[in-house]
Amino acid sequence: MSYCVVAIDGSESSNDAVRWAARSGHALKLATSYTMPQFLYAEGMVPPQELFDELQQEAQARVDAASALARETRSDVELVEVVAEGSPIDMLLELSKSEETSMICMGSRGLGGLQGMVLGSVSAAVASHAHCPVVVIRQGQIGEDGPIVVGVDGSEVSDKAVEFAFEQAKTRGVPLIAVHTWMDVAVAGLAVAWDDEEAVQRDLLKERLEGIMGRSPDVDVQLQVTRDRPVRALAEAAAQASLLVVGSHGRGGFKGMLLGSTSRALLQHAPCPMVVVRSQEV
Repeated sequence: MSYCVVAIDGSESSNDAVRWAARSGHALKLATSYTMPQFLYAEGMVPPQELFDELQQEAQARVDAASALARETRSDVELVEVVAEGSPIDMLLELSKSEETSMICMGSRGLGGLQGMVLGSVSAAVASHAHCPVVVIRQGQIGEDGPIVVGVDGSEVSDKAVEFAFEQAKTRGVPLIAVHTWMDVAVAGLAVAWDDEEAVQRDLLKERLEGIMGRSPDVDVQLQVTRDRPVRALAEAAAQASLLVVGSHGRGGFKGMLLGSTSRALLQHAPCPMVVVRSQEV
């Protein structure tokens, strides 16, 4: 059994993540954490057990509410609940290591048990370091009928993003738009003619996808080659999409740069739910 782990904190963004994950068809593992506020007790002091019990009860109440919302969204959803003590980042990264975890789904902004879950902190940290794909849902972005958009640049992590995107398109029965961008370059001082280069790049894109397209004949694939910056091209292509899939970093990324500039920028500006797919080297 594989699970989509959903980060729970009781916020509206978290609730949207629950709804999105429930509609995905996966079994869900609803996970939250609680920590003792450090400012309440000086170093070496032990908080009373009653306070730990209260924090745990509040965390359990959040998960119970999320379970009810998931069943309201999809009555036959299979659920597992996880309530952990400690850092939400540590909890989610540990869960990402499990062979049972197919993906992590989280809101971009949060409250409560996942304090500090704002884009650029918890969600960016998890997207950077998780051992599985990470879905980031911004509030109100839970449409399910649009196509899947995936960025393709020929890198190893891009290939993994393509595999994930094809699987999602197959499961949802929606088209897949494969986007490849190309920028003008100077060759011996001469500008490359775009019409000629577009044909070359389209052939390369088709060649890169031939294998997986052959294995997935039921997926309607649209190839899009654009002379533009990747962030803008992908954001525009995803304007009516149900999901945008990108690799954590592609060509031009530096070793150790866990989130490349494209994926970081799209986490801030993507117009639909977004998935960051990492390579196995984490």
